[in-house]
Amino acid sequence: MDLYEYQAKELFAKHGVPTQSGEVVTEAQAAEAAAQRIGGAVVVKAQVKTGGRGKAGGVKLAENPADAKVKAEAILGLDIKGHIVNKVLITGAADIAEEYYVSFLLDRANRDFLAMASVEGGMDIEEVAATKPEALAKVSIDPIVGVDEAKAAEIVAEAAFPAEVADQVANVLVKLWDVFVKEDATLVEVNPLVKTPDGVVLALDGKVTLDDNADFRHPDHEDLVDIGATDPLEVKAKEKGLNYVKLTGEVGIIGNGAGLVMSTLDVVAYAGEQFGGVKPANFLDIGGGASAQVMADGLEIILGDPEVKSVFVNVFGGITACDAVANGIVQAMVMLAERGDAVDKPIVCRLDGNNAAVGRRILDEAEHDVIELVDTMDEAAARVAELASR
Repeated sequence: MDLYEYQAKELFAKHGVPTQSGEVVTEAQAAEAAAQRIGGAVVVKAQVKTGGRGKAGGVKLAENPADAKVKAEAILGLDIKGHIVNKVLITGAADIAEEYYVSFLLDRANRDFLAMASVEGGMDIEEVAATKPEALAKVSIDPIVGVDEAKAAEIVAEAAFPAEVADQVANVLVKLWDVFVKEDATLVEVNPLVKTPDGVVLALDGKVTLDDNADFRHPDHEDLVDIGATDPLEVKAKEKGLNYVKLTGEVGIIGNGAGLVMSTLDVVAYAGEQFGGVKPANFLDIGGGASAQVMADGLEIILGDPEVKSVFVNVFGGITACDAVANGIVQAMVMLAERGDAVDKPIVCRLDGNNAAVGRRILDEAEHDVIELVDTMDEAAARVAELASR
């Protein structure tokens, strides 16, 4: 789960990272009132879960409360890389002497954690990384040892931070690591980490990604979820305990096992090229226990997507045999009909593995007009893409 800047900075403050407080508002009039309370010049910052806000006009300096209202009016409703701004953060304007960059992230390629730091922070850090890689220090972190004072000093030295801020930056790194570990994050980033004219180091911005798999350890993280910014189908799927991700496409996908579902997405996308660029509409892994209720819930979510034109149920029987899956599909059709949810979109089923022949026979005997059995994954992908294109 990605956090908004204001949420990231709340976590920073919780763990002692020096940062700025502010007020989040959703209306221009409220921005004026917030600026009045803060006093002096303020910065109006779009709250969206993407980068490049400054270049897109989503961060503006306001000299007074009336100006804050004008700037908020300009930012609210702005489209930044497909993200519509519905809220802005009002913070006091800070004088900046220097801008730095620091982050911790999960390094999947090396199965490790990685610290990155640079004395050339700010809006163009991506350009720095691409054109001056030597200016971005990368230091591997031992997950067992973590970031103590010695490791923080090593990162500071690798990035060549000025001596006058070295101790402060090292202290910030230790505390950011505390955020990273104790909040079960996969990314903690500060850009910019600034030095003010009086020599104080502050985290003026923050970006945090939390690991949803660790939610059971953090009941308080539930308060960070912004349902308004989440696709309604994903919200509904989560309420039903389904592992669902909405995509932009026409073919609904149901599979058992993340690896199989990911492969199905690729195969459908490839087959769809022959039918006008048809693409998969979602990722939905029903796991090993494809009960009738799980299958009904999955079909309900997928069929509730108006962009879906056809559905591909791709199952490889293992611990859960294909006959159990087939019975689940048949019962799901009955359950949906009883709910008044008529299934009128074509469903292509491919069953393979344990008891596949029995499963196919069950679906044949059910004689549902919308269900079509196809033997292989490639053929099924081509057929479901063809049906969607019609």
